[in-house]
Amino acid sequence: MSFQTDLRASIRSIPDYPKPGIVFHDITTLLGDARAFRRAIDELVQPWAGTKIDKVAGIEARGFILGGAVAHQLSAGFVPIRKKGKLPHATVSVAYSLEYGVDEMEMHSDAVRAGERVILIDDLIATGGTAAAAVRLLQQIGADVVAACFVIDLPDLGGAKKIEALGVPVRTLIGFDGH
Repeated sequence: MSFQTDLRASIRSIPDYPKPGIVFHDITTLLGDARAFRRAIDELVQPWAGTKIDKVAGIEARGFILGGAVAHQLSAGFVPIRKKGKLPHATVSVAYSLEYGVDEMEMHSDAVRAGERVILIDDLIATGGTAAAAVRLLQQIGADVVAACFVIDLPDLGGAKKIEALGVPVRTLIGFDGH
């Protein structure tokens, strides 16, 4: 069985969640499968093994789990990117559009120094709005965003292309058709 087939089998797909017509790809089942979780982290880390990565930034909330594991494997620091109002120290923020309005995400202003090499991690890329905002947030404080990595890509929604248009390579482990 191929890695992609094995990984796909470890992800639970839930039809009509959070609304009719949407299939939610739930990685909590992957996280609970020690072998699949380890393999996913190894695959996310592989292109940067042996290179200098200063920080791994994870998008709330699943990106914290994946990003923490990737940071550990790369001997890099970890930076949480959170919804507005959740961090206790001085922050920088960026606004981004959602289907139903505008939201903001932020990180501590001293979490990344100018020129540091950073990998952005989250569980899934769909339309790319959240990830693009995270890339802009990191770039606005001078980070060199080396790549954006996701377990799942929904290529029909074009998010990976949106991140690549910002000059950031995208790595995904598997794709699911549809949205």
